[in-house]
Amino acid sequence: MNQPKIKSINHIAIVVEDISEALKFWRDTLGLELSHIEDVPAQESRIAFLPLSKGAVELVEPTTEESGIARFLKSSSTGMHHICLEVDDIEAMLAHLKSKEIRLIDEIPQTRDGRKIAFIHPESTNSVLVELYQLQKD
Repeated sequence: MNQPKIKSINHIAIVVEDISEALKFWRDTLGLELSHIEDVPAQESRIAFLPLSKGAVELVEPTTEESGIARFLKSSSTGMHHICLEVDDIEAMLAHLKSKEIRLIDEIPQTRDGRKIAFIHPESTNSVLVELYQLQKD
């Protein structure tokens, strides 16, 4: 069996207190185009999508005081929340990581909007939250 492969960086997520305020830098100063802002109730957050030629910057704002994003803000302030890596086979990658005793937040990928995602615990990644991402095959 071939080892699953990382294809590219899909996005870098940055936690912000206020998307409108953060856009003053990312959009208005750097010139990144805002694709759209989306509410993500399952993660108790709103996300601004700023696509690049390859990958994207995502600005993530908590919508509740109890969300993981809100807790991150309280403990770390604003800053990089996670890096998302696109993989060719998420199930195989999770099995490979588990075989290497890597701590996973999601042992089974979550499915959202035609994509599969799973998170690797920062304990196993030098304190960086890593999201794995795969577009679902038709």
